[in-house]
Amino acid sequence: MSSAPLAVTTPSRAGAAPPRNRVLWLSCVAHALHDGYTDMIYVLLPVWQAEFGLGYGALAVLRGLYGGTMAALQLPAGWVAQRIGSRATLALGTLLAALGYAAAGMTGSLAGLGLALALAGSGSSTQHPLASGAVARAYGRDARGPLGVYNFAGDLGKAALPAALALLISVAPWRHALWAMSALGVAVAVGLALFLPKVAVGGQASHGDAAAAAPASPTGFRLLLVIGVLDTAVRMGLLTFLPFLLKAKGIPAPLLGVALALVFLGGAAGKFLCGWLGARLGVTGTVLATEGGSALGIVALLLCPLGLAWVLLPLLGAMLNGTSSVLYGTVPELAPRGSTERAFAIFYTGVIASGALSPVLYGLLGDRVGIQLATCATVLTALAILPLALALRPRLKPAAGA
Repeated sequence: MSSAPLAVTTPSRAGAAPPRNRVLWLSCVAHALHDGYTDMIYVLLPVWQAEFGLGYGALAVLRGLYGGTMAALQLPAGWVAQRIGSRATLALGTLLAALGYAAAGMTGSLAGLGLALALAGSGSSTQHPLASGAVARAYGRDARGPLGVYNFAGDLGKAALPAALALLISVAPWRHALWAMSALGVAVAVGLALFLPKVAVGGQASHGDAAAAAPASPTGFRLLLVIGVLDTAVRMGLLTFLPFLLKAKGIPAPLLGVALALVFLGGAAGKFLCGWLGARLGVTGTVLATEGGSALGIVALLLCPLGLAWVLLPLLGAMLNGTSSVLYGTVPELAPRGSTERAFAIFYTGVIASGALSPVLYGLLGDRVGIQLATCATVLTALAILPLALALRPRLKPAAGA
């Protein structure tokens, strides 16, 4: 057997385990950083409101600039990676995101702040398709579990980086705090450039690549994308109404953050466990369990008293977030041959757009019918996923579709 030209091409070889493990852990670091960067904005919005005298509409535009550029440039990030390589694109994107936040700390105007956030969002657009694609190619048919770990790492970043920024802002000016977080991003970018093994991109499919091991299923991929969009809509819709539902049950205001933390911690655990669970129970069985559990959990939350809600919240979080790990792990299987990164880019574009639009749609519905009935609409959305999961089953490999 001739030696492969790239560092991570045949995961089945005895010497391939250390490189592919390095791909996983560095991809996890990138995911944690970029997801943390995305959610740091929530800490900064009140600061910017006071600094620049902004209204809620302007704050929403700032948040949308970051998320919008990140969603819109997922596919172009894949095209760039095909020309200069996945490692270089991911490292440069991470550097760009860090420099965007550094620029946000230097600007003195709203226009400058918006441009800086658009720059940071552009850099973060590289992470999801390239890092998840690298993990999928490195592990091949065994990628479901590692993709679950990768997905879980993003939640750790969402918890750690905003908390770290809030702590820094409490002891230093917000601009200095942003520069410190930017320095962290520069360090991660350098680490990716130096230590991330090269992974085949695009047409250079690896021997262990799940997309190269099985024929593509365009219909199956479209079904998977619709399931991902609806799953995200269920999660974001419920999170939109959850604080108001808990307040209606009489939760004290200081404990509302604790309740939300329980949901997020349960969600992180669900992402971690369901990636491995999907590899054992199959995609269809796991999706049916998590979406059915989400529907039942939301109904139970609507009906139960506050005391039982405390017990239910982490379980509901696990169900709401667990599906995503299974879906991400199935993207390489249904992707066109040699197009794993492009398939991930399309998938992430869909779910990110759903995450941005669904709270608006559910919110408008809530204005018309009230939050109780609007929350019931999230239950119906979860139930709508069940027949789609059954329709997806024949398009999966037998081991994955059980």
